[in-house]
Formats: sequence, structure tokens, C-alpha cells
Amino acid sequence: MPYQTMRSSFYVDAMAVISPHLKQTNAGYSYSGDLSDPLVDAPAHLLDGAIDIANYAASHAADVDCVGGFPAKEFERLAEAGFLIAPLHSDRGGSGLGFQSKRIGITLQILKQIGRGNLSLGRVYEGHVNALQLVQTFGSLPQVRKFAQDARDRKIFGVWNAEAEDGVKLLPAGEGRYRLTGSKTFCSGCGYVERPFVNGTLPDGGWQMFIVPMEQASVKVDPDWWQPPGMKASASYKVDFTGVELTAGDLIGQPGDYFRQPWLTAGVIRFAAVQLGGAEALFDATRIYLQNMGRIDHPHQQARLGKMAIALEQGHLWLQGGAAQVERYAPVFGGLPGKSQTDPAQLVGYANMVRTAIEQICIDMMQLAERCIGTRGLLPPHPMERIIRDLTLYLRQPAFDIALTGVGEHVLVQTEPARELWS
Repeated sequence: MPYQTMRSSFYVDAMAVISPHLKQTNAGYSYSGDLSDPLVDAPAHLLDGAIDIANYAASHAADVDCVGGFPAKEFERLAEAGFLIAPLHSDRGGSGLGFQSKRIGITLQILKQIGRGNLSLGRVYEGHVNALQLVQTFGSLPQVRKFAQDARDRKIFGVWNAEAEDGVKLLPAGEGRYRLTGSKTFCSGCGYVERPFVNGTLPDGGWQMFIVPMEQASVKVDPDWWQPPGMKASASYKVDFTGVELTAGDLIGQPGDYFRQPWLTAGVIRFAAVQLGGAEALFDATRIYLQNMGRIDHPHQQARLGKMAIALEQGHLWLQGGAAQVERYAPVFGGLPGKSQTDPAQLVGYANMVRTAIEQICIDMMQLAERCIGTRGLLPPHPMERIIRDLTLYLRQPAFDIALTGVGEHVLVQTEPARELWS
């Protein structure tokens, strides 16, 4: 199926000023520009707007819960409320949401609320935030300007990185042009994402980032590849890019930049926030179910809801801790140039803890909810059936064991007492 036939008619981070001034060092990047131009505060109404959109998404989630479905109306609302441009720096018309001091906390809260409304919606929007963050971190100033305009034009971005044996290769075609071969899998938002952030292998083995302007590309989409039990509305199809041609201006950063730390791993906090939103939706649905059944006085149900409330609050605290670690990381994520209070390895370790802990919280929440509601609550059209299916699939993010052992690797080489490991 040609991608053009699937396109919609409608349609982080605050680094557009910072990224052109980054200089590579052994520890990562150092800032050589001027931070005197302050960012506007993220509008207070953004979180309220996210809650409203999440409520709308939750009430319509069953309507799009099918292969071929997509929360298009919800994305229209996100665009109208300014969420497609929110990850841009204020100079580009955005609110500076993303990995920036004093903004990562509200970013995570927004992602959590959108995930509460519909996990498929949250997954695709998190990819939009991620892509704009990568552009503003590694892109040149002209690229930042160009893609910021695309966001203002209500184009949806995404990150399509997963692949199988027939992965994407980037072949030089002369005169600053490149030709693509191969495919990507799990391309969430396919048919609606018009600016996917993709990686391809160069002839020398390098891993190069680029953005494909989909309205100019002829690709083959395989929607039949996507037959999942959950997250059906995320439209995570397989896309064959063979034959697509790009220019040097479509390439973002240098080969290998995608894997630079702490950018790569710290981003897991974002999808963990969306997942926690699914757990919050599950808590609300379970409580409403028991209230409607008149089971609020049953001691076993009270005990289960108590455990669920504790688990949910633990998740909230993990997000707060992750946000605090990001805010202390300088010079890119916040703080003053050259005055970093958190080293990259510490941020990576803590982000892996957040991801691991929230996954277990979500698993525990699903098990407790299932015990609360029994078989009747696990049958459609009850929303818990869909939430559990979606959350189960979404939790299967790659490299779980690597993330867990990475935490142990970090703490094993430290010498300070436990109370100071993350301070």
C-alpha cells in the first residue's frame, strides 16, 4: 500500500538555540553559546489541556481499538491545543517542553495524562516529542528552523528505529544524495506521521540518523504485518523504504550520534511516563467497577486497592526522581554550563531504574486489577480489557535485561554510601 494513500489531511527539546553551540568533549558535549535569552515558562494550561484531551481519548478509545484504527481526532485536538509545537524552544514558537531544567517534570506529567487517555495515542505523541528533541539536539541550525516550521505546520514527527533482518541501509548516490534500501518495523503512527526520524546503516557500518519527508517519498506499507493483541490503534506497520532518495540536508548529526549517552537511555523516562498513565487508567477503571458493583466494603478488595494506590504513588515518585536527575544534568538538560551536578553515567543508571521500576509497577497493577474484577471485567466492551491488552504489549520495550544490569554495573563501581548514590 503506498504511503501517500494513507496520509492524513491534518496534521524536545528546548535546544534549538543550544544545539548549534555544542562542542563535543570526552564527557559528551559542552556549551559555548549564550544562555541569557530565557525561555518562556511552559504555559500552565498545557497540563490542563492534556487532562481534557486524555478524558476525550479515554471516552473514544474503544472506537479506534482495531487494526487500521488511529486516534486521528485526538491528534487534531493535540494540534489545536499547541502540543505539536510544545517541544520546540520558545524562539521557535514552542513552550520548551522536554529535557530542559524545570520542564521535564511537566513534560512527564503531560505524557502520563495522554497515556491515561489512550496508550496508543501516548506512544505516538511520545515519539513526536522524542523526534523533535533529537532534531534540536543534533541538527544544524538550518535543520532546526526547517523542522520547527514543519511542527508549526502541524506535521507529526515520530521515531522509527526498529528493524529485522532487512533493515534500512543508506547508500551514497553521488552529488550529496543517498538512496535507501530495506525496511523498518513497528513504525507507529504510520499513515499519519509525516516526518519520521529514521536510522540507517552506512557502507562503513555507521548508524546515521535522517528524516524522511513522507509526502516526497514512495514507500511500501505492510499493514498486515501488524496483527497485535494490544496497541492496535498505534498503526505500527512495517515500512519498506527501498528506492527513497535523500539529500545531505535530510541527514541529522554524525554517524553514531543516536547512541550517545545520556541522551539515548535518559529518554526511557518518557515512555515510562506514558506507561504509568496506563496504570493510572487501570486504577480508575478498577475503582469505578467496584463502586458500581457495590464492593467497596469488601476487605479483600480494600486491601487490593490499597496496594494499587501504593504502587501508583511509587510510580509518581519515580517520575519525580527521574525529572530531578535530568534537571541536575548540565549543560544540555539544564543547569549552568560547566556546572553539572550529575554525571552522564548517573543519569543513565537512574533512568534505567525508573524504566525497570515502572514496568514492575504496571505488571503488579494489572495482576491486582484482574483479581479485583474477575472474568466479567476482562470481557469487552469493558475498558479494563483493552487497557490490559495495550499495557501488556507496550511494556515489552527492548533490552530490559541490559537496563537492569546497567543499574548494577553503575552502583557496583561506586564507593560512596547508599544514601549518596543518586544525590
